[in-house]
Amino acid sequence: MNNFDWTQLLNPEFYITFSLGGVQIGLYIVLFIVFAETGLFAGFFLPGDSLLFLAGIYSRALMENVVVIPSDFVNVFVLALLVAICGIFGNMMGYWFGSKSGYYLFKKEDTFWFKKKYLLQSKDFFEKYGGKAIIYARFLPIFRTFAPIVAGIVSMDKKKFMYYNVMSSFLWSFLLIFAGHYLYGIFLNFGIDLKHYIEYIIIVIVLISTVPVFIKLLKKHPADKI
Repeated sequence: MNNFDWTQLLNPEFYITFSLGGVQIGLYIVLFIVFAETGLFAGFFLPGDSLLFLAGIYSRALMENVVVIPSDFVNVFVLALLVAICGIFGNMMGYWFGSKSGYYLFKKEDTFWFKKKYLLQSKDFFEKYGGKAIIYARFLPIFRTFAPIVAGIVSMDKKKFMYYNVMSSFLWSFLLIFAGHYLYGIFLNFGIDLKHYIEYIIIVIVLISTVPVFIKLLKKHPADKI
């Protein structure tokens, strides 16, 4: 830890390969980050999509310190299932938090951990897309954190929320983890090890997930000037 650099906290590979006392605990960190990013408003800065994609690439290493599963497919399936469950509980926590503290959040001043503008943007996003916003938000940084909180604030029907919560969590985790795992295998057949291009992969995924957010914000500028 003597060579620790704070910028590593923004690198998903740092969490996946993290060890404590010689024991790899990457799986537990990944599961906690998924819960925190979707259930705690302080988790908006954590790596989400790129973390799951890389988790798919490192699926064997992540799981082998917990349970040895001979079947490659079952191994990836169990990893995606665990992530999906954490995502579901994370959103449930966010919904509960929003339902209990909505008024306080809208009155709260900005801090390092909390930016009210993200909450307002998520509220607009939620009002535009309704229940589907829960699904869309899973694949969008920032909105992923605040969408369940806003759902709780506006008292979205609990059964409807859980339906979109479960669906979105399974789509998000299975798509990204399976994509990472099997794309890694496909490229490896052509002599290309994606582990050697982690930085580029992260950049591409961040761009894909954040460009829609920036486009949405840019479209709002003309109206703001009127």
